[in-house]
Amino acid sequence: MISAEEIKTYKHVTREKVKFHEVDMMHVCNNAVYFNYFEDARVKYVQDLKIQFGLKQILENGSFFIMVNNNCDYFQPAHFDDELLILTKIDFIKNTSFGFKHIVVKEKRNVVIAAGGGVVVHIDLKTKQKKSLPAEFYDAVTEYEESISIIK
Repeated sequence: MISAEEIKTYKHVTREKVKFHEVDMMHVCNNAVYFNYFEDARVKYVQDLKIQFGLKQILENGSFFIMVNNNCDYFQPAHFDDELLILTKIDFIKNTSFGFKHIVVKEKRNVVIAAGGGVVVHIDLKTKQKKSLPAEFYDAVTEYEESISIIK
């Protein structure tokens, strides 16, 4: 299980509310929906980083990201109308890729119901080839996150 100490290392929070079309006949949130929540959280994370640190070379002028790995462990179900907190952080950065980690908390009961992560590769949108992450991205993430692995 995820410790309270580990949860404290996550600064970025995105809110989601389980919608009717995301649940099955038992009102349980479909497992695939969590990947949509993670995607929303990743996009918001990068957008917030761009604003907070004035990043100019990410998601502009052909800079784009693609997912190459996604995973999720489910501990308890989410149900229709549950309010969820998606805690997100970047765990590591390499030359052309970086890894996200996510924790899903059912807000009302303050209980962790899922955890996951993924790896994103930075590409040139025109050539579809890997592209080195700009220095400003490394600087912003290392300033924002308490602990991060830089793997070059």
